[in-house]
Amino acid sequence: MFNDLAKQIHADNAHWWHEPVTGERLKRNKGELLMLMVSELSEAMEAERKDLMDSHLPHRKGVEVELADLFIRALDYAGAYGLDLDGAIAEKRAYNATRADHKPEARAAAGGKKW
Repeated sequence: MFNDLAKQIHADNAHWWHEPVTGERLKRNKGELLMLMVSELSEAMEAERKDLMDSHLPHRKGVEVELADLFIRALDYAGAYGLDLDGAIAEKRAYNATRADHKPEARAAAGGKKW
């Protein structure tokens, strides 16, 4: 599901991965690409904090559009580098289901994972 979407989104974004004049594939800075994802998350937080509607899609909440941007960037990255998100998500969900620190009693304990 995510792997196919990642390939589609990466194909949609091919123009960001190639030099516009020569068409040569660019060597993108992975750190920069990851930080662009962080910036989308920051924009989502700000839209949520201020209860903003999106400026480009004014019928949508800003937070949902910024989260869409985050997912588009993450899936583009995954598509570019051939990451197996479907497998990783399935395995991580299975692992999280067994984690002691995710159980209610562990979360409620001193030093537990809390908001």
